[in-house]
Amino acid sequence: MPNFDKKHTFLSFIVVLSVLVAALLMYTMRINVWVSSIFFVMFIVFLFFFCRYMWQFRKKIDLYITNMHERIETVNTEVFTEMPIGILLFNNEYEVEWANPYFTSYFEKDTLIGSHLFDLSENLLPFIKQEAKDDIITIRNRKFKVTIRRSERLMYFFDVTEQTQIEKLYEEQRTVIAVILLDNYDEVTQGLDDQARMTMTSLVTSSLNKWALENGLFLKRAASDRYYAVLDASILAQLEQRKFGILDEVRELTGKQGVPLTLSIGIGAGDYSLPELGTLAQSSLDLALGRGGDQVAIKQMSGKVKFYGGKTNPVEKRTRVRARVISHALKDLILDSDKVLIMGHKSPDMDAIGAAIGILKIAQLNQKEGYIVIDEKDLDKGVKRLMGEIKTNSSLWQHVIRPEKALEMVKEDTLLVIVDTHKPSMVIEEKLLKKIENVIVIDHHRRGEEFIEDPLLVYMEPYASSTCELVTELLEYQPKRSKLTMLESTALLAGIIVDTKSFTFRTGARTFDAASYLRSHGADTILVQKLLKEDLESYLQRASLMEHAYFYREGIAIAKTTNSASQVLIAQAADTLLTMTGVVASFVIAKRDAGNISISSRSLGDVNVQLIMEALNGGGHLTNAATQISDISVEEAEQMLHTAIDEYFEGGRRG
Repeated sequence: MPNFDKKHTFLSFIVVLSVLVAALLMYTMRINVWVSSIFFVMFIVFLFFFCRYMWQFRKKIDLYITNMHERIETVNTEVFTEMPIGILLFNNEYEVEWANPYFTSYFEKDTLIGSHLFDLSENLLPFIKQEAKDDIITIRNRKFKVTIRRSERLMYFFDVTEQTQIEKLYEEQRTVIAVILLDNYDEVTQGLDDQARMTMTSLVTSSLNKWALENGLFLKRAASDRYYAVLDASILAQLEQRKFGILDEVRELTGKQGVPLTLSIGIGAGDYSLPELGTLAQSSLDLALGRGGDQVAIKQMSGKVKFYGGKTNPVEKRTRVRARVISHALKDLILDSDKVLIMGHKSPDMDAIGAAIGILKIAQLNQKEGYIVIDEKDLDKGVKRLMGEIKTNSSLWQHVIRPEKALEMVKEDTLLVIVDTHKPSMVIEEKLLKKIENVIVIDHHRRGEEFIEDPLLVYMEPYASSTCELVTELLEYQPKRSKLTMLESTALLAGIIVDTKSFTFRTGARTFDAASYLRSHGADTILVQKLLKEDLESYLQRASLMEHAYFYREGIAIAKTTNSASQVLIAQAADTLLTMTGVVASFVIAKRDAGNISISSRSLGDVNVQLIMEALNGGGHLTNAATQISDISVEEAEQMLHTAIDEYFEGGRRG
């Protein structure tokens, strides 16, 4: 481009001189004609040079513009024909109207004009019909980033195959850290002599070393029951495809030796630093242990958690040390608070109410104010009978409050104890949970992905029959300022009886110990039977619900109804169905209020119904689980259940 700065300076100089000469000409015309003639000639000369200069300048500008136009045309032509960017125009029928040579070169045709977009790639049409402006699409085994301008029916194709390969290589080579723990090593081996213990440890270590060598992991033993492994994301993907068969291998191997050892593995993966990966792996291990062990937990960058394994019932521990430690920690937290609020899950059952009454007693034993938060509008018949008994006991009834009242009572040092659930979405009043910082969680369910954020204390024992069993153990280590009343001990015993189906499911030695303790404090078994009595109408409804039950797979019984049913009725139907000959797992589908579909499931232990319900965003125990699904029909929920059951049996029982 011409140097306009210099030209402009010279032009300005000529104009200034011309103006100056013109002014002198006008002035001297009045004084001296000869002098004015000289200035006139000078003015004409300046005017000539000015015009000549402007003509030359205009000529140069025209020449410059012409050259630039030619160069731009050349560049435009090269962009469309030579630049490594694919360009394609299509019509309303999704046929190619024009494509530049670069994009055409990827196909075995001289021209793409007239070809349908589906013939180029089956992914182009779905992309065009979406709202996304760009996407990665595979064409002829190449990866293209496709950008679209729908109003012009124009697409740009950028070949990102190499970039995608580099990204994939980076993803595959990212470091992954795993923490491996022998779940019940101390409990199982405490009765063995040193030689037998060393033999068992060597057997497990050899199995793990072989597994690590075959899969390319670096494995290091850190303690008698703990190992650390370093791998990359590609190896992790292979282990996921194989559903972490090492879990089954170790369980079967040690089982043959009469020592049922199981593994829990916590894995930290993602784009994190090594210290962060280590913390993530330990957090994943805690999550796996919170769900009962014998499984793998993998925390992903999205916050989601994947589980593998968890096929067996958690092994009951023989030591009461943890219960005593938790009881003392609970006592300290209660003493540091101004009051204690206790809350269970929505539609509370006997276990939730009984556990809440037990925690209230613990608060009173430590001379602190305590209140149970209950929404009386959301109670089943059995719990209503218990609430009727509580209302006759003024000393207990005065400590039962509604959620609105609880919100008004909250202060900075208020302690909130959540019982029989660990999911924020399941508590009676979520506002209360958000308002109180000091939270304790006591639950007997396997830990799920959703969990209450930053609790001060967590006491979760999946092996326990019920939350009432856990709370009863905690009561035993509290100050003995007063005894449990008959109604308090009866409520706790009722919770245990309901959750164990009268001591037939998930019942261990500790369960009977807790029941014995409550019975010695006056628990009335006759009153429990009265509370749990079923009316004729409910019995007939349950029978009607089960009338059209069928076997989906061998031993898998499913019943459904399009009528509305309470959660208690659905659960009772699943329990009853499980007692039938040939049934190893039962599922009952029914409508709930507000358009929800509820599925309740039970098993005898051979089928992990928890994993099946988790596939439908539910949860629970290996033998007792449920879920609720919104905005679908009973038939759609039934189809989703079939798919989840198929994936469980055919997909390696992935968690």
